Parts: sequence; C-alpha cells; structure tokens
Amino acid sequence: MGKIGERLYNGVIKENPTFVLMLGMCPTLAVTTSAFNGLGMGLSTLVVLVMSNLFISILRNVIPDKVRIPAFIVIVASFVTIVQFLVQGFLPELYKSLGIYIPLIVVNCIILGRAESYASKNPVLPSIFDGIGMGLGFTFGLTIIGAIRELIGAGAIFGYQLLPLADEATGKAGYTPVSIFILAPGAFLVLGFLVAIMNKIRDNAEKKGVKIAPPQGCLAGDCASCANKCDAPNVEKVVKAENTDDKESEE
Repeated sequence: MGKIGERLYNGVIKENPTFVLMLGMCPTLAVTTSAFNGLGMGLSTLVVLVMSNLFISILRNVIPDKVRIPAFIVIVASFVTIVQFLVQGFLPELYKSLGIYIPLIVVNCIILGRAESYASKNPVLPSIFDGIGMGLGFTFGLTIIGAIRELIGAGAIFGYQLLPLADEATGKAGYTPVSIFILAPGAFLVLGFLVAIMNKIRDNAEKKGVKIAPPQGCLAGDCASCANKCDAPNVEKVVKAENTDDKESEE
C-alpha cells in the first residue's frame, strides 16, 4: 500500500476518529440528529482538515516551535471562518441546524491533533491525504450515526420518509418512531453500539494476523498526560528537565 493509500486507510478504518480514537465527541453527539446534519458537519470538518494540513505542512519549517500551537490555531480559525461564511451563504438551513458547532471546529481535537502529530512533521502531499483520510473517517462516522438515529427516531433518512408512520387519528397502521433516538440519550446508545461493532471487527482482524497499530501521541486522545506521551519537539527535553529538578529537590 502506497503512502497516500496508507493515509486514507488510516483515517477511515485503522484510526477512525469517531469509532476508534473517540475524538470530536461533542459535535458527534450533538449534531447527528439526522444524516444530513452529520454529513454537513463531517464535510465542513474535512475541508478545514485538508486546508489546515496543507498550510501547516508548507509552513512547518518556518513556524517557531515555541509558538507552533497558537500559529496552528490561527491557521485553523481562518479556514473555519471561511467555511462558516460559505455554509451560511449557500446552505442556510444546514447553518441553522449546526449552529455554534461550526465555529467550534477551531478547537476540535482532530484538527489540532493531526496538525501537531502529522502535518507539522511531513511533506505537503501526504499531509493533504492524511487530512482527507481523517476527514472521510469523521464524515463516515457522523453520517452513519445520524442515519441510524433519524431512521429509528423518525422513520426517515436524509429527510426521505422510508417507513410509513402510524396515524392514531385514522387508525392507520405504520411505524411508530422511537423518539428517544433523536434526543441526547439516543446519540450515546447508537455510538456505543457502533463502537462495540468496530471493536469486534478490529479484534477479528487481529486474530487473523492483520496488524492494527494502536494510536500514538496526540492520536491516543489522552490529553491529560500529553506531555509524557506526545512526540512533539522539545517534549523529551521538558520531561527530562522536570525529572532533574525533582531529583535535585529531593537531595
């Protein structure tokens, strides 16, 4: 598998942001009341991911290490603003549905995680396809969750009524929507089942000898202990300095 194919496979299957890494859970649970909302949020994030990875990779040797995170945020925020204006202008209904979650793409840990762990250390072309892979994986996850919630909760997908609804007034038989699935608890239920299915698939693949590398660094989503695990520049020096200071204080 070539470098480009590896980045696409990595984002969609091996390290899917939604079902494997469990990143970006806030928009995943909040906006997936329908398949259309999930698709719109996923594609918006994909565009920001690709463009941010592109520019961060181009500027990776120019941005000083000490200000790399603020610089990344400025780059991401610029593209999020562009996407927000485009969605507001051309897809006003989607903009109303997604609301505050479009601006919040700026602080989505998927975006900053890919910028820090991949785009800032690799050439332009692989970084672009890394963004495409992760963006497609995120879009796939949100669309699937939204489709399942919409189907069970309203009997429809992408607004098209697939299951005829029951009419109590006329006594017409039909599907009775399980409204909890388009509410907040439904998001957790659907996500939990899909993650369990993904874990089962990964376990079966590993039993068959397919090597599935565990996520590392920022991709692990373990932000609380990031300083001890992230392979970002100067982190090892900081950790060694802290250990040295601790030893000196004990002596």
